[in-house]
Amino acid sequence: MAEPMKAVRIHAYGGADTLTLEHIDVPVPAANEVLVRIKAASVNPVDWKVRKGDLQDALKHHLPLTLGWDFAGEIAAVGSDVTDWQPGDAVYARPEITRDGTYAEYIAVNASEIAAKPNTADWHTAAAIPLVTLTAWQSLFDIAKLEGGQSVLVHAGAGGVGAAAIQLAKNAGARVFTTCSSANVDYVKSLGADEIIDYTKTDFSNLRDIDVVLDTLGGEVLQNSWSVLKPGGMLVSIVDTPSEDIAETKRVKAAFWFVQPNSEQLAKIATLFDEGKLKVNIDSVFKLESIADAHARSESGRVRGKVVVEID
Repeated sequence: MAEPMKAVRIHAYGGADTLTLEHIDVPVPAANEVLVRIKAASVNPVDWKVRKGDLQDALKHHLPLTLGWDFAGEIAAVGSDVTDWQPGDAVYARPEITRDGTYAEYIAVNASEIAAKPNTADWHTAAAIPLVTLTAWQSLFDIAKLEGGQSVLVHAGAGGVGAAAIQLAKNAGARVFTTCSSANVDYVKSLGADEIIDYTKTDFSNLRDIDVVLDTLGGEVLQNSWSVLKPGGMLVSIVDTPSEDIAETKRVKAAFWFVQPNSEQLAKIATLFDEGKLKVNIDSVFKLESIADAHARSESGRVRGKVVVEID
């Protein structure tokens, strides 16, 4: 492909002014990769945390870097060893985060990381699903081993991960508690939450005997979450590393989890979406040229669902 592609890259860590729209070469897929023409991507908090340099030590990125780690698109070419996919297939994924991301017209991605896009999802919706839903799935089921009949407290239920977690936990037969602001009470109720704690009026730390806590906020929220767990309960944080000493003192378990690519889970998630058991709220849609505004929206802390970037 002789024509260059548009991509937003950073050449230094810092504010939204580091996001630069450029024309660069279309990547060439390796033998085990596919080249995807991206239709839509989405913005997640990890994007602007990487942009700011907060995750330099953990992720070891090389600059310049294309951010964004959610996408939906169409396969444009396949590597020589790829037999399960062909050009024209509609796919979606949360690709490996240590590589260049999805604020671009094309991405080369390992064929083992993609799954068929949900049939009933448009490009915007499909791009909003992978990272947050995989995060919720892996935190609840792979790490916390949540089962039907148990109780779970999901912090920030109106956010991307929180909304996915409420629905997945409810589908699994758990009793779901969640925190949100007054403006989002009806929204999280529509997702299936059983007990809603409006944090502007009620202190969630008065809860007791919760089996699992999913912490999406960290800091004081994490610290106040220990008291709600029953002995033997599990706290999973996706933002901070919980104290092993406190966990031992409280006679509970705790873990930090960072989402990993998983095509098998994405396939199951696509089925849930197509069966009407999972929905995604699109908070706002931005063009690639307005990516700085998309970051500002995500950083505002007032997002209900997902911020989407229209690529093609």
